[in-house]
Amino acid sequence: MPKITVREALRDAMAEEMRRDGDVFVMGEEVAEYQGAYKVTQGLLDEFGAK
Repeated sequence: MPKITVREALRDAMAEEMRRDGDVFVMGEEVAEYQGAYKVTQGLLDEFGAK
């Protein structure tokens, strides 16, 4: 099992659920353009777009 950071684990889990269920979304300050606190949501805007 590869070692990943907590940030990567959180992002992977959010992306997995967003792929699985179209009703799941991320809401909060700076989660899109600024990619969230500590870059936790990095790449999600590119993959899923703004809803």
